Amino acid sequence: MMAVLRSGGRVFVMLLISRMLENSLLSAEVKEGEILPPTIQKLMKGYNKYLRPFFDNGPVTVGMSLDIASIDTISEINMDYTATIFLRQRWTDERLVFEGNKSLSLDGRLVELLWVPDTFIVDSKKSFLHDITVENRLIRIFPNGTVLYALRITTTVACNMDLTKYPMDKQTCTLQLESWGYNINDVMFYWTRGNESVSGLDTLRLAQYTVEDHYTSASEAIYETGHYPKLIFHFELKRSILYFILETYVPSSLLVVLSWVSFWISQSSVPARICIGVTTVLTMTTLMMGARTSLPNANCFIKAIDVYLGICFSFIFGALIEYAVAHFCTLNHPDANIVMYGHQMGGFDEEMNGMVTTIAAENNRAKRRKEKAAVDEAALAATAELVLCPSSPTGSAKPEAPEEPPNRCLIVLVLLRKVLRKAANCCHVENPHLIDNYSRMTFPLSFVFVNLLYWTYYLYL
Repeated sequence: MMAVLRSGGRVFVMLLISRMLENSLLSAEVKEGEILPPTIQKLMKGYNKYLRPFFDNGPVTVGMSLDIASIDTISEINMDYTATIFLRQRWTDERLVFEGNKSLSLDGRLVELLWVPDTFIVDSKKSFLHDITVENRLIRIFPNGTVLYALRITTTVACNMDLTKYPMDKQTCTLQLESWGYNINDVMFYWTRGNESVSGLDTLRLAQYTVEDHYTSASEAIYETGHYPKLIFHFELKRSILYFILETYVPSSLLVVLSWVSFWISQSSVPARICIGVTTVLTMTTLMMGARTSLPNANCFIKAIDVYLGICFSFIFGALIEYAVAHFCTLNHPDANIVMYGHQMGGFDEEMNGMVTTIAAENNRAKRRKEKAAVDEAALAATAELVLCPSSPTGSAKPEAPEEPPNRCLIVLVLLRKVLRKAANCCHVENPHLIDNYSRMTFPLSFVFVNLLYWTYYLYL
């Protein structure tokens, strides 16, 4: 009984809506003094666009196909892409069956008189329908009631990107189509020709990307209000790396090589080596800032290009630190000072002799300071031994003298000096000029090895 009442109520609602809107639909047939052709008038008579086809006979099936006209921009900052597409939808409306063997191509503005699917693009940020010179719509009705509805749309769609391997990355973006109000009990979506339902990508030319693969799929969107039909178009974009090699990788590598030039410059040429080191560091900093202008300022990705620029900056900064260490060792090495100044003053015997005499005097003073430091250390060591072992040389204790507490500060000072002296001996360089010789081999070999690891990881792993 309840089922009969529900069925009767549904039919009553249909008849009520049909009668309420019949007058308005008939009046809509006349626009701007023009009368619709008799065939269209016959089709529109009693037609209710507010009721979907097969209202009581199951869901209406809507076939979809796409033609990608262009992909205008792909933004890593906003993580979206802008595309112009031709969306074509096909369905059968039993109320539009007519006699004949030819289809009817109607003005796109007559779509207001027909029922059309409420299809929308899921991740669209903004979209618009082209309207120059008129709204870009196509309506075609076939004798068996099949309706072809085509639109030209430009839409900006969100695309979640993984920029970890940027600029050697691949991005997979989607275009999702859903029904807004009709669930799977009312409307069913399907791709008309499977993966071949989407065309236009084979002839598409993008600035930084190439389309490697694309395919279609169908699923259901589950919301609180029910299950809705969904069609998904997937396409994979591979970034072209040649631009970044010429723009970033080659200049940064050349800056690293330029920083190695200082290894062949004499350590006495302080302005030249400092100028090369500081200039390469500042230029590398500018290059790193320029490489990030086209990327999001705040994101959680450590990109491949950031890693490479960090490696190059480390090598350039290391070359500057190498000269600081070598120059410091040269100044604290007497023989190296004599050799260095001897080379600088070669050809001027009198000045060289005076310089050598001065350096010899400095060496004598340095030796006296070392001897004095050795005596002081021996005295401190003896004092520490007396503090730690306050016994007489014969081994007999002196009970009449009270034991004094050990001087802990003095003991710590002695031990600290010993440790620092051992550390200084370990870092002692016999010939500071060999530091540059070792760097001429160590830096290039290390840079080549790191590059092999870098490109192997990001290209093949």
